Amino acid sequence: MEIAVYDKQGASKGSLTIDPEVLGGEINPALIKQAYVMYHANTRQGSARTKSRGMVEGSTRKLFRQKGTGNARVGSARTNIRRGGGRTFAKTRTREDYRQDMPVKMRRKANRNALLAKLFGGVVNGKKIEEVKVIDDLSMGAPKTSEFRKVLEALGIDRSCLLALNPENINARLSARNIEDVTVCNCEQLTTFELMNHRYLVIAKSDLEAWIERSGGTGKSGKNRESAKKAAKAGESA
Repeated sequence: MEIAVYDKQGASKGSLTIDPEVLGGEINPALIKQAYVMYHANTRQGSARTKSRGMVEGSTRKLFRQKGTGNARVGSARTNIRRGGGRTFAKTRTREDYRQDMPVKMRRKANRNALLAKLFGGVVNGKKIEEVKVIDDLSMGAPKTSEFRKVLEALGIDRSCLLALNPENINARLSARNIEDVTVCNCEQLTTFELMNHRYLVIAKSDLEAWIERSGGTGKSGKNRESAKKAAKAGESA
């Protein structure tokens, strides 16, 4: 798969070759959705609260006498069937837990598969668009929001955009953080949730290569298994 590489003026600077098999080979919608739901659920605070009739402020007196008024019998104004009253089954837990989990291998595969879906691109009004914009160099001499806005315009960014930056690229981070519909994240922390929540992904060529190499073929420790095996064999032969 050949991915176009651009400079900050939008001019072509060659291409980047990516093996789709490294990213899962084909798109797995069920896996992507499972990971998306997990990431979304894990952002919930679980701090919603409601009040029962005993917690609602107000008097507990009977509104009017039981018989002789022609009205239906009624008690306190704080009962759950009256406006402003308490809830029947109030949420009183100090912290609701909505957290979900996925095996590490599934989570990493979903992240790679979400990137593959982005690389395939989308179709808007019958026209295919590039959803991943790979830049040869995203470094900036000084923080300038206006200059970075021109970069996005040159790349044809007209919808929500996820900007994945190296943590050391401070100037680009400061330049982009105030631009509307642009979300900045570390290039090491690309997830299914962030990728699927934005139309475009803008990332430097070196950062994308490093992310693919780091996320593919690794165990839970994050170390490459092949390199670990070679190191072990070298130790045995020594």
